[in-house]
Amino acid sequence: MSPIHPIDTTVGPVQAAFDGDGEVLYLGFSDHEFRTPLLAKLARLEPVLRPDPKVVSRLQEQLEDYAAGRRRSFDIPIRLHGSPFEQRVWQALQAIPFGETRSYGQLAATLGDPNLSRAVGRANGANPISILVPCHRVIGGNGSLTGYAGGLAMKERLLRLEGALRS
Repeated sequence: MSPIHPIDTTVGPVQAAFDGDGEVLYLGFSDHEFRTPLLAKLARLEPVLRPDPKVVSRLQEQLEDYAAGRRRSFDIPIRLHGSPFEQRVWQALQAIPFGETRSYGQLAATLGDPNLSRAVGRANGANPISILVPCHRVIGGNGSLTGYAGGLAMKERLLRLEGALRS
């Protein structure tokens, strides 16, 4: 039995893993570009094989509310594991307001060094909890949509849903 639990949502099919306290350890899309290395890290966090159904249901409900435009933030407990720099980047991602975007350079400047944009990009790509830690809100310096593990079409969809992109 796998600790990865598929969840069908209006946003699209996602997969999640939880710890024994009901915290999300992983949330990603089925065709997630960086899924293999993230799942290798996940194994060390001891995800539970059978999470509390209420926890899974709550995550699904909040994702549905988000997709329907009724939710702008999440109150699902998460547990992020990464290097100190990754932790700083992921914290900065969570500070980007719903409906707004930041460039990799802007995020690097927020962290104190505008020359760290490539390192920010790597940490962004290593984010194990899509949507809840909104790495989709980071775009290229010229405003272009760049790399998203769920695919650029999904990134565009999420940003349109939030009103960060106009037609």
